[in-house]
Amino acid sequence: MTASRSRADVLFDGFTYTVLSLLMLMVLYPLYFVIISSISDPDMVNLGKVTFYPQDPSLEGYRRIFGDSTIWLGYRNSLIYTVLGTSLNVVLTLTAGYALSRQDLSGRNLVMMMIVFTMFFSGGLIPTYLLIKGMGMVNTIWAMILPNAVSAYHIIITRTFFQGNVPLELLEAAKMDGCSNTRFFLQIVLPISLPIVAVMVLFSAVGHWNSYFQALIYLKDDELQPLQIILRKILISNEASEQMMDGLVNQAELVKMAETMKYGVIIVSSLPVLILYPFLQKYFVKGVMIGSLKG
Repeated sequence: MTASRSRADVLFDGFTYTVLSLLMLMVLYPLYFVIISSISDPDMVNLGKVTFYPQDPSLEGYRRIFGDSTIWLGYRNSLIYTVLGTSLNVVLTLTAGYALSRQDLSGRNLVMMMIVFTMFFSGGLIPTYLLIKGMGMVNTIWAMILPNAVSAYHIIITRTFFQGNVPLELLEAAKMDGCSNTRFFLQIVLPISLPIVAVMVLFSAVGHWNSYFQALIYLKDDELQPLQIILRKILISNEASEQMMDGLVNQAELVKMAETMKYGVIIVSSLPVLILYPFLQKYFVKGVMIGSLKG
């Protein structure tokens, strides 16, 4: 039988739920405001009359956004960079993390110290650019993939996970049955490590999808630009394509449509993450918990 709750417990729960509800409102309202602003009259938005529901709703902004070829080109490029980059990240991170978790690896602590060192010190932007240029990767898709192929933080997370979830006795038993290290990793370690695999896939995919600084530095051709750079041009530089503004000759109409599409492109670029995150949130939480464990 559960004990009766005291008045202090009820008050504490009420206070907790109230604070959490306010925090949730603070997080969700900006997103909701962007959504309703993207379908509202820009004049109403600028006058501050759009607060809780759209004013003079219209989907014209979204029609022009989805009818623009540069948006779809950016989607394609971002998808390519995300898939290729995430695949390389996961393969290198899992193999490195597992190798460094093995107690029979000579010098693993020294290697780990060198990896952690890179989290605090780096060569800087100019030496990095010269290195990328010297390797012939400037203005190629590899400039978006190879420089960040491995994350020191991700290696630490995977190493901690393998140390706590792959017992040495399991390896010894597999070796007695004639299992090689490669077979043990592929057929035994990976199937029992699906949570950390999912965490690495999600962390890497979100990072690649939101990446724009590397494209800003290394990519010159418009054909290679990811979606985030196209979004940046529209939001900051007001460089909407002619195809988006087709049929608008009046300057006032151009300004109004540009304001509407600013909100719309935010939603369009964030849509994949917004759809996936509620279903995959538990893996993000698991990743944070794994990284907080002592290992």
